[in-house]
Amino acid sequence: MATNQPNGPDCSSSPSDDAYVVKDPEAFARNMARVVEHLGKAASAWVEPREKGEIVDEGPVGMTDMIATLSKVTQFWLGDPARTLEAQTQLFAGYFGIWGGIMSRMASAAGSPLAPAEAAPAAASSPAAGNDKRFRDEEWTRNLFFDLLRQVYLSTSQWAEGLVARTEGLDPHTRDKAAFYVTQLSNALSPSNFILTNPEVYRETVRTNGANLVRGMQMFAEDMAAGHGDLKLRQADPTRFQIGRDMAVTPGKVVAQNGICQILQYAPSTETVLKRPLLIVPPWINKFYILDLNPEKSFIKWAVAAGHTVFVISWVNPDETHAAKDWQDYIHDGILFGLSTIEKATGETDVNAVGYCVGGTLLAAALAFLKGSGDERIRSATFLTTQVDFTHAGDLKIFVDEEQLASLATSMATKGYLEGSRMATAFNMLRSGELIWPYFVDNYLKGKDPLPFDLLYWNADSTRMPRANHLFYLRNCYLENRLSRGRMEIGGKLLDLSVIDIPIYNLATREDHIAPALSVYVGSRHLGPNVTFVLTGSGHISGVVNPPDRQKYQFWTGPVPAKDMSYEQWLSAAEETKGSWWPHWQAWIAPLSGGQVKARKPGGKKLKPIEDAPGSYVRVKA
Repeated sequence: MATNQPNGPDCSSSPSDDAYVVKDPEAFARNMARVVEHLGKAASAWVEPREKGEIVDEGPVGMTDMIATLSKVTQFWLGDPARTLEAQTQLFAGYFGIWGGIMSRMASAAGSPLAPAEAAPAAASSPAAGNDKRFRDEEWTRNLFFDLLRQVYLSTSQWAEGLVARTEGLDPHTRDKAAFYVTQLSNALSPSNFILTNPEVYRETVRTNGANLVRGMQMFAEDMAAGHGDLKLRQADPTRFQIGRDMAVTPGKVVAQNGICQILQYAPSTETVLKRPLLIVPPWINKFYILDLNPEKSFIKWAVAAGHTVFVISWVNPDETHAAKDWQDYIHDGILFGLSTIEKATGETDVNAVGYCVGGTLLAAALAFLKGSGDERIRSATFLTTQVDFTHAGDLKIFVDEEQLASLATSMATKGYLEGSRMATAFNMLRSGELIWPYFVDNYLKGKDPLPFDLLYWNADSTRMPRANHLFYLRNCYLENRLSRGRMEIGGKLLDLSVIDIPIYNLATREDHIAPALSVYVGSRHLGPNVTFVLTGSGHISGVVNPPDRQKYQFWTGPVPAKDMSYEQWLSAAEETKGSWWPHWQAWIAPLSGGQVKARKPGGKKLKPIEDAPGSYVRVKA
């Protein structure tokens, strides 16, 4: 970032009437000129790749699909005069109620010895009063203008969400998409996202004579350039973290590699280890070091300390040469390559495997594939927030239908892969009120540098998706749910999950919006007769990465999932235990891991280490 500081005073003002009046018009004008300059740079960064034809993708949300989806809601409410009147009446009733409250406050203030600025705040019954983080500043309720904006916005948003919910004749997928699009529009149009309608940003702009906007628009231009024409929203300070220095620091070696992955083996921290090695299959949609974020949060480090010889697949960040790589390649050159590497490094053929998210889905497919080939090297499997049945799949299902898959295939045809920013944006949009707009306001309107947050740094460290792999995954899992139905085909073989008979530890997280607990539970019924289903508190990441010494959250254990037992019935019969699920998993897997043997150095006698962990593949940026 540039070192020149925008013009702005050092003093601060308390919220008062003069806090909204520019004190130095000349400095303000100079800074506005610099804001326009940075906006011009951002516009150039946006336009250039589109003029060159390098960007043809609309992103996770296509304008055409959004308009087509919302038009179905509009047609229902405008197609019948009675329904139109009902919708209008409800909307304006809310507005009249808000206006009545505002007029009452004005009348009360006029007859009070208090100045208008000190008038009583809006009634607690106003929409979402005090509960919305966007409106924490006292001016949202103290100031009549901002209070009116806030209440009208919240009332309108609730009205629009209600229209979608009450629209008849929509199939579930269309209704979910409509609700998603309304949420995106609602979050984007919040008055907190605009300079003149956010009292905190307005005051900061006046106080600094627009210096905050200069800093913010400079970051905006930098982020647009960093995204090569797509905004790469920074959620954490990228200068504060380095892979291998601040994160992914558990000692180990890369002991094998091919065009799809590197295999990491971690150095032991105990004199003896469990006989059966552990192979972790992470998702390729993200990078594996979420399980080795830092020494205090590292599942890998903890597993090593618990006596496991840990191997991890570190997937390649693909480019155009990987366009045709599909699930068969990822099973053969990923999981099977990992098993062969383990045998060379340790002499062991029997392995315990762990699959996380889509890595777990691939592992489940591999188990069925290997069973059909008579390969039984994987002797137990742990699935972390993994879906194998997509009937009740998470919010990502919104992005998957025939039209969207066709558009996606077209956008990937030129390069042979999906840009990492596309998946990152899709995940962020699922929680745009938490993962997009707060950072938009803080970064670009307030001009604040993001805080150093390791989890959000990892979240922004996106990966590309090979065309064949990604389309296979979306169609076979999300769109057609082939894996659980025995209709997924790999290498000319139909996969049958019912043949799986090894011990399974299946972990779901209660607040997961990517792999909902219900979906994971239903999937348990397809994983054979020996399933231990465990539910943990929190979400897709925090529920999994929950070290015991933090003493956070809880987990539930209960009966073996049965076809005649609903998720709700299982939960009512489950027993709650405070703290992390990690010790419970260790107690489950230790008896399946053989006795103690002498600790193994990475590579053993047959493999010469290639480089130190975390390796070079994980360092490649999208």
